[in-house]
Amino acid sequence: MESPIFTSVKIGPVTLRNRVIRSAAFENMATNNSPSQALFDYHTAVARGGVGMTTIAYAAVCQSGLSFNGQLWMREEIVPELKKLTDAIHAEGAKASIQLGHCGNMTHRSTCGCTPVGPSSGFNPYSPTLVRGLRKDEIKQLVKDFGNAVELSRQAGFDCVEIHAGHGYLISQFLSPYTNHRHDEYGGSLDNRMRFMREVMTEVLRVAGDDMGVIVKVNMHDGFKGGMQTPECLEVAKELQRMGVHALVLSAGFVSKAPMEVMRGAMPLKTLAYYMDMKSFWWLKAGLSLVGRLMVPTVPWSEGYFLDEAKKFREALTMPLIYVGGLVSRQKMEEVLAAGFEGLQMARALVHDTDFINKLQRGELQCSGCKHSNYCIGRMYTLEMKCHHCVKNLPKKLQKEIDEAEATL
Repeated sequence: MESPIFTSVKIGPVTLRNRVIRSAAFENMATNNSPSQALFDYHTAVARGGVGMTTIAYAAVCQSGLSFNGQLWMREEIVPELKKLTDAIHAEGAKASIQLGHCGNMTHRSTCGCTPVGPSSGFNPYSPTLVRGLRKDEIKQLVKDFGNAVELSRQAGFDCVEIHAGHGYLISQFLSPYTNHRHDEYGGSLDNRMRFMREVMTEVLRVAGDDMGVIVKVNMHDGFKGGMQTPECLEVAKELQRMGVHALVLSAGFVSKAPMEVMRGAMPLKTLAYYMDMKSFWWLKAGLSLVGRLMVPTVPWSEGYFLDEAKKFREALTMPLIYVGGLVSRQKMEEVLAAGFEGLQMARALVHDTDFINKLQRGELQCSGCKHSNYCIGRMYTLEMKCHHCVKNLPKKLQKEIDEAEATL
């Protein structure tokens, strides 16, 4: 009897050949904010490796939304190269999705080309930089930017768009009382804090029409006192269901405040510091050396670490839900589907081995070889996301850090 993992599923108007989606984990494979050969090769390999859909990670809807030089910036000039990528993904039998978002205050002038913006003015110690609160006319323009990015995604051949409304990016910053201190109709009550999200999603759904799938990544909690907790996050999910979004990806964490709540395990600080540009990030490298574990505390990893909380959302919602968070084995994947989730997202297992799903379906293995040292995460802030077993001549201190991390699991 075939595993439910390998049965088809619909997300709005789009049918996937199976339930597995490569999640929108940042690849850092763009060149000059444009598609590169590395991005093409990686996602084509993932599609060939058997997933139902692969998600190109974090494409900024406008220049001010860029937080890394290795990110995509949606504009007309990159559409032809993106179309080559989606054509190649389709030729392998998979669907193609792209995550669209805006980083808000999590950037620097040198990257985004302007003073970083967010719901409210303030200071971002991670850049470090001053942040300017958005004017209402700028909010309206950002809504249009999201819609324009969806239209460009259609022209580029994408089947689905995934709107990033979690992890402390701009929509999440409007939702969270930690970052939203506005006193107008975009701040204060949860209903007001959802206003920007509603305006964005109204425009996204309008432009997507009836031929593109619309997925939204949301938080189930922010991961710290003063941020959004589960009850408010559930109300956000219910609002998105009411609006007619086709599926939600249930995640958690806040990149600028609780980064490892998203990914779990330990941040490999030696790896992070080793690859970081000393000229550009000397202050951060110094901070990591002195108080790294206080800046980025470890959060225990276990397989399916979001599942218990995600089940609460499953009970409260009727719309399709996509589970993400620590999936590495066939057994746990089938457990998630048995709990009523329509889809499965994963990244690290597909960074470790792009052919993981094919091997799982053929019965060649039951579990990924990824041991969650998080080397790929420490590396991706400077270089392309890659598993340590694909890197030759690793420095001894990095190999030691990997060995120690893997020994704890």
